[in-house]
Amino acid sequence: MAKKKADQPKSAVAAARGAARGGARPPVARRAWENFKSIAGTLAIFLFIRAFFIEAYRIPSGSMIPTLLIGDWLFVNKLVYGPHVPFTSTNLPGYSEPRRGDVMVFVSPYQADEAERGEDPTPTLVKRLVGMPGDTIFMRAGLLHINGMPQRQGYGAEENPKGDPNEIHPLFDWQKKVGLAQSRFGPAPAQPTHDDWGPFVVPASHYFMMGDNRYNSKDSRYWGFVPRENVRGRPLFIYYTYVPQEESDRAVSWVTDIRWGRIGHVIR
Repeated sequence: MAKKKADQPKSAVAAARGAARGGARPPVARRAWENFKSIAGTLAIFLFIRAFFIEAYRIPSGSMIPTLLIGDWLFVNKLVYGPHVPFTSTNLPGYSEPRRGDVMVFVSPYQADEAERGEDPTPTLVKRLVGMPGDTIFMRAGLLHINGMPQRQGYGAEENPKGDPNEIHPLFDWQKKVGLAQSRFGPAPAQPTHDDWGPFVVPASHYFMMGDNRYNSKDSRYWGFVPRENVRGRPLFIYYTYVPQEESDRAVSWVTDIRWGRIGHVIR
């Protein structure tokens, strides 16, 4: 009996130590719920930042060469022009408005030809804003004019390969409805071609977008004006870039053929 009584204080001490350590481990369901809440909270923060502040974007085509190359990965500032509220047609106020010459990310107007091929008819694109609301815009002999003033392209753009200046494409036909029959810049041609179209006036709350690689860019010449609500942001800088595998002579080019000199390049 004496020994049993002596063991009782030890059991009480052990119980106290167990309580100090937090007692028994929580049930599996409780731990799973805590883990789920942590993951869900992290995901919600990520999606919030992605929707309203900044998002990564990859350049899939050469329409903006030399400003942007295939394989460039960009950070896009979504707050600058006002973030778009997902699953709605609402844009929140931004701290700046688009300006002529800005490189912008936007949702393309509907492209019926892409839908017919089973592709996304409203892809997210990156182009340069060349025509503001109210601008009279036209092209003669491949030279863009805004309100009668010729617009030379930026450094290196004129060295891009040239195509057929007299190309006639069915997608140019939308221009016939908006081309000016009379203006101080002359009438619009009856049949728009790649290098000879307009003049027409950019409607209110719309923009005219073109790629820097003019002969390899499907842009507003083909699918028309971009509504203001389609604007999604402005690229900030290149955070990663590599030579595409089909253009590289190295294996696993995204690791072995990185364009180190372009990383951190600010987009203008």
